[in-house]
Parts: sequence; structure tokens; C-alpha cells
Amino acid sequence: MDAVLRFLGVSGETALGLLVAVAVFATLVTVALPLLTGRELKTRMRAVALERDQVRARERARMASERDGKGRGLRQESAQGFAATVVEKLDLRKALADEATLTKLRVAGFRSQRALTLFLFCRVALPLVFLLLAVFYIFGLGVLASKPFFFRMLVCVFAAYAGFYAPIIYVRNVAAKRAQSIGRAWPDALDLLLICVESGNSIEAAFRRVADEIGIQSVPLAEELVLVCAELSYLPERRQAYENLTSRTGLESVRSVCTALIQAERYGTPLGVALRTMSQESRDTRMNLAEKKAAALPPKLTVPMIVFFLPVLFAVIIGPAIIQIMALP
Repeated sequence: MDAVLRFLGVSGETALGLLVAVAVFATLVTVALPLLTGRELKTRMRAVALERDQVRARERARMASERDGKGRGLRQESAQGFAATVVEKLDLRKALADEATLTKLRVAGFRSQRALTLFLFCRVALPLVFLLLAVFYIFGLGVLASKPFFFRMLVCVFAAYAGFYAPIIYVRNVAAKRAQSIGRAWPDALDLLLICVESGNSIEAAFRRVADEIGIQSVPLAEELVLVCAELSYLPERRQAYENLTSRTGLESVRSVCTALIQAERYGTPLGVALRTMSQESRDTRMNLAEKKAAALPPKLTVPMIVFFLPVLFAVIIGPAIIQIMALP
């Protein structure tokens, strides 16, 4: 050990200090990661609780309006903040927002009106910001000064175009990560749901229990299950709650389970049988995806092996022979 330290030029005290620092850092990371995960779960569940209260208030207002016969819903909130004012003045909801946009935001986990307002505001503000930055760097700092003026203007226009589509790319990436998290935890959630249903719990209580347990593995899935539980309690039709879950997740596995639950409630078939079948299919699908990734691994390793392993291997094998040949008189 002393020989290794002398070879590296490091004293014993320095090596001991480095080992202690690494041990302290690993301890802090081990202790802090569960705390940070729990805080994220509590924050998301608090937001879901607020949305559950909004669902209850909206359904109560709808029932009151139907009882009065006036057809009035909840009172529309006035625009607050600079972003909401810009969106309202420019009427961006009509120009840039459609049902597909709302669906994409729901799949990404952005369900509030404030999220839609910020999304529309960013689609208008970011092109201006990107354009000003591009003009500053190209014409102010002299970047690409050797290029023609038309090319520099084209770069500025491309920067503005990238700013216009940057919010869409961000929402798409968030939706992809969220769908991946839900897809990985969905078979386990179905198993827990099957256990709760077969033990005598109602479907609402089962969803609530599974949401509490699955939050450690997937926070987005726990959030969606809590929303389903709230919608099953307050919406006039239970089918609408399952359809909302399908639209918010955008996964075929969730769609098939929701369809099975709708048919089970319509025709009176046992929920346990349907959940058991869907759970097995979800696990088979996840296993097929894992096998597909494993089968695609050898072709992906071909290029790294050729670039990194083979030159070193040739150097180790042929290097001594070349050194001996060069040492000959």
C-alpha cells in the first residue's frame, strides 16, 4: 500500500482524508435521497388534494346549476399576472390551444389552467427571447462575422423558430418520462389492486390504498390513482373517471385495464378476474420490452467494441512484437 501511495505521489494523510471525504459524501447522499423523494411525494399529493377539492366544487356547482335550471357553472376567474394578461389580450387560447394541446399537457401532468397559460405565454415569449439573444451574439458580438448577411439572418430566424417549439419539446420530454415511470409501476399497481379487491375493499378504497403504497415506486402513478379515486366519488358516471385516467396517461396498458373495468361494471362480471388477466398481460408486456432491449444490446455494443476495445487489444498483442523488432540491430 505504501508503495502504491509513493508511486501516486500521495501521502498517507492525504489518502486518509480523501477516503473520509468520500465516506461522508456517500453517507449524506444515502440519507438525503429518501428525504428528497418523500418531500416530492408529499408536494405532489398536496397538489392532487387541491385538484380533488376543485373536482368536488365543480361537481357541486354543476348539480346546483342543474337544480336551479339556470345552467351556470363555476364563476370564471379573472386573469391574474402578466402572463395571463398577455394570453387574454392576444386571445392565445383560441389561436394556439386546441384539444390536442390540452391532451398533451394532461399527459405531461400539467392539468391546471395556470399551466396552460404559462405554456401559451412561453410559446409567444421564447421566440422573442431567442431572437434577441441570437441578434446580440451574431451582430453585437460579431459571431459568424465572416458569413454572409443572409446566412446570419437565417440563423436568427431559426433561433426564433426554435424558441417557438421549445415549450412543445419540453412538454413532450416530460410526458415521455412520466409515461415511462407509470408504465414501469403499472403491473405492480395492478397486483396491489387485485389484492385489495379480492380482500373485500371497494374499487375506490382499493385505488386509495394502492396510491399510498405505489408512491414510493412512481409518484406520477400515485397522483393519477388519487385523482381517479376522487373522480369516482364525485363524477356522475364512473365510466368518465376511467376515461379521464386513460386520457391523462396515454398508455395502452392503462387503456385496456380501464376498458376491462368499465365492462366489468356494466355487465356485472367480477373485478378480480379482469384485474388478474390484465395484470398478467401487463407483466408479459413489460417482460417482452425487457427482452427486446436485451436482444438489441449486441448490435449496439459492436461500434464501442470496434472503437475502444479492439485498438487496445491489438496494442497489447502486437505491441511487444513491434518493440522487439524495433530493438533489433
